[in-house]
Amino acid sequence: MKTYTVLHRLLHWIFALGMLVLFTTGFLRIVWMSKAVISDAVNKNAQIQSLNLDKQSLRTIVHAVQDPMFEWHVYAAYLITFAFIARIIYMIVKGIRFPNPFSKTTTSKEKLQGFIYLGFYVLIAIQIITGSILKFEIGSESLGNLAETTHKLAVYWMPIFVVLHFGGVAISENTNRKGITSQMIGGDSK
Repeated sequence: MKTYTVLHRLLHWIFALGMLVLFTTGFLRIVWMSKAVISDAVNKNAQIQSLNLDKQSLRTIVHAVQDPMFEWHVYAAYLITFAFIARIIYMIVKGIRFPNPFSKTTTSKEKLQGFIYLGFYVLIAIQIITGSILKFEIGSESLGNLAETTHKLAVYWMPIFVVLHFGGVAISENTNRKGITSQMIGGDSK
């Protein structure tokens, strides 16, 4: 039976909380609190229409609404970046903690697990890189546009990973790894 160290569990839950904040704030900024949605809401208000705001004034209003919420996105991104680096170092020191999908000795189920986690770590690395390009305005405008488009794809892949993760946990709990949830929350049950 696998045991999960305090550091392993701490990193896992930092990822879970950080990704929840990142997804929520990113989703809000792209969908319900986007520039277009806020601009339309402001422009539909009769009292505000009478002010005849120029684009710069409208942009200022949009940022005044978005920025306080989006600061949480940035803080969570720093937390995830730290946790990601710590997790990679931890995995190198302790050995990979998910099945090697390229090994001939792993089962089909383990290969699937391995590919999902490998994909997760690659996608997190891409999110960190593209987020850094956007935050620190690294490179050309075309690189920034590519980074923004790529970064926004997390709205799609992150929920897919969460569903796969919970599905895998449910399967494990009902087959050969009963108690895995308790171990990830409270540690070794022995």
